[in-house]
Amino acid sequence: MSLLFRTYPLARKALFSMDPEQAHEWTLRALQHNHDCTVTRLLTATHQPTLPRTLMGLPLRNPVGLAAGLDKNGAHIDALAALGFGFIEVGTVTPRAQPGNPKPRMFRLPRARCLINRMGFNNDGLDTFITNVQKSQWRRQGGILGLNIGKNAATPIEHAVDDYLRCLDGVYPHADYITVNISSPNTKNLRSLQSHDALDALLAALQARRLALAEQHGRRTPLVVKIAPDLSTDEVDAVAELIPRHGIDGIIATNTTLSREAVRGLPYDDEAGGLSGPPVHAMSLAVIRRLRAHLGHDTAIIGVGGIESGRQAAEKIQAGADAVQLYTGLIYEGPALIKACVDAIERV
Repeated sequence: MSLLFRTYPLARKALFSMDPEQAHEWTLRALQHNHDCTVTRLLTATHQPTLPRTLMGLPLRNPVGLAAGLDKNGAHIDALAALGFGFIEVGTVTPRAQPGNPKPRMFRLPRARCLINRMGFNNDGLDTFITNVQKSQWRRQGGILGLNIGKNAATPIEHAVDDYLRCLDGVYPHADYITVNISSPNTKNLRSLQSHDALDALLAALQARRLALAEQHGRRTPLVVKIAPDLSTDEVDAVAELIPRHGIDGIIATNTTLSREAVRGLPYDDEAGGLSGPPVHAMSLAVIRRLRAHLGHDTAIIGVGGIESGRQAAEKIQAGADAVQLYTGLIYEGPALIKACVDAIERV
């Protein structure tokens, strides 16, 4: 195990003494500095967990990926990839830069090993995002990179499709797959795009543009939709009906939840935003099982939400996911969680 992994429990104590968003930014800077310095990179180098899988026709080094949200601007792709992920997803990016919601907007609930965030797609905009992605070496070295797109907060929901199409145009040449984020609870009315008619219209527009872009660039880039864990069974069934109809390649199940049932009485339980961490695991499993039952094996499912052990990653796979993604579990468990998940999935 690398020095970086062994020292994380000590680093976590220091990080948890800081404001959560400041700790997030400090961690990314530290990882980047470590990666940029040859000496520290060699000292902290870790063995890449290998468990080859194919996802939407894409060759993964292992089926454990990084979820979007941790690196919103795509500025630290190579540093994060060095932790051992099989694939990396960055974003969410919006057409124009925006500051996101007012601070404070991220809260730890350590007793439940959870986070609440209402970041609100804070990012530096599409042009900067693409520049950052182009600077990274991850894809050139055979890594798989997903780019996650959204809408600006100031864009009326009835014009959301315009933002998604603009982002799709921009990221298409630079992505191995593209995720359409319609499930963040932190942009007003965004989740309404998951309703049947709104989703039908959005997916039709995206697929039409994807066909044109595929002809222009000479390759078909997979499209994925990220959905919420709070959908009713009827709403999940509607998603499962629309996804294959429009030729969408996969679903990420799931985003954060608005439920507070599992954290009632804890500090910050009344803060607005999406809850992530262990309570989302069971919700995600239920969505994955229902999707797989409806979709068969022709549509990829990426399971995310509440994974803090190898066992939970394996449960996502057993429920029907083809791969998994991590975020909050990394904050509490550290990067050793990646290999633990790979090892547990190998035993499935």
